Order: sequence, then C-alpha cells, then structure tokens
Amino acid sequence: MIKLGAAELRTTKGDLELIKDLKRNPIYIVLDNVLDTYNIGAIFRLADAVSAQRVIICGESETPPHTRIKKASINTTEWVNWEYKETALKAIHDLRKEVPGIWIVSVELDKRAVPFDKADYKFPVALVVGHESNGVSEEVMEASDMIVELPMYGVNKSLNVMVSLGIVLYELIGKISV
Repeated sequence: MIKLGAAELRTTKGDLELIKDLKRNPIYIVLDNVLDTYNIGAIFRLADAVSAQRVIICGESETPPHTRIKKASINTTEWVNWEYKETALKAIHDLRKEVPGIWIVSVELDKRAVPFDKADYKFPVALVVGHESNGVSEEVMEASDMIVELPMYGVNKSLNVMVSLGIVLYELIGKISV
C-alpha cells in the first residue's frame, strides 16, 4: 500500500506530458452556486480522479486561484480543465451547443428524481450539483434530462455535495464503455 503524508499530497505536481496525453472521460461537472471552497477543491480532486473533461464553476462560487480551493484540491486545479460561467443554466445551454448529445443530470433530492444506481446514464454527461443549503436551482433541474438522488435511510436528509458527487461519479465510471 502507498501512503502519502499531508506534505506529499500538498506538493503533488502534474506531469505535463502525462496531462497532455491523458484520455478524458466524457464527463463534465457543473457547480451551481457551490459556496464552500473546501467542497470546490475536493470536487477538483474528484474530477482528476475520474479524468473528467471539465469542471464548470457557476454563480457565486469562488474560483481558483484561492488558497482554500488550492489546499483542498492538492493542486489539481493546475491540470483539471475548468471554466467559470455566470449561471449554471448558461453553462448547460453552452454545453448543449458545444457537446452534441450531452445528457444533463442534476444530483438532487426531488420528487422527480430516480435512484442514482437505477438511472440509465447516457454519455457524454454533465453532472450538476448545487448550493450546500439550497441545492440545485429549480430552473436547472427543469433544464436537466434527468434528476438522480441518493437514498437517505437515517435521520439526516442530505449528504455533503462532494460526497454525493463522488458516489454518482463512480457509478458513472463503472458504466462507461467508450
């Protein structure tokens, strides 16, 4: 087992040749007003882990360079493709023009949602996650092709945005046959 300490993780550098030749999976991640900078940084780590095409940061979310995003991302902001859009709705609209056939999936607790592990995902796909308290905005859910949710069996009614995204991302990775 390889064990890396905090100092080793914080100094991770991307190999420029590896990054240039890296095959990206047909997955986009859209942040709809995610406010916690540690969540944003952790989402960059997830995007790197699954080799996502791009992270699209929207609305009032902070963007790199930001010290807390950098710390939580362990420098993955330096090689994960990302951009900023004024709204998640604009990001979805632009993705639909840029990426033919893209499937927009919001990750949210909602009466229209299907269980994340029963969903019929199509690729390319954009996963939308939302604000820590307010979730994905209603107009974005209405513009989505599908809404998926993670079942909650305990007293608490939601999971952390980064945790939810990670679970759904790894469900997707298992279904990619490209």
